[in-house]
Amino acid sequence: MAPTYEGVAHCKLALVFAVLMDLFGVVSLLMGVFAPLTIKGQDFGDFLVYTGALLVLMSMAGWVMWYSGNIEGLTSKKELGIGGAVDRLARSLSRRILLTRTHSSPT
Repeated sequence: MAPTYEGVAHCKLALVFAVLMDLFGVVSLLMGVFAPLTIKGQDFGDFLVYTGALLVLMSMAGWVMWYSGNIEGLTSKKELGIGGAVDRLARSLSRRILLTRTHSSPT
């Protein structure tokens, strides 16, 4: 049976975040470059350029979250056969550390 493509079914919130940050960032950046924004003798164009660049940079986090949330077909730990052994090893090590700390601490 062939897998069906569901579009943007996963991580819709990350996609909306990324698109909005891109939209606001590009609008802010372009306004800072092309619009004459002088209020009481002070130019605010640089502020909008830096803010737009920061928003576009923040959108990269949203794109990474959206992309990594939509990765399909990764094998699970159980299929690889290492999940149980790694979990047992981690539990035994943390128990030893916990027992060492409780016996060595003065009470």
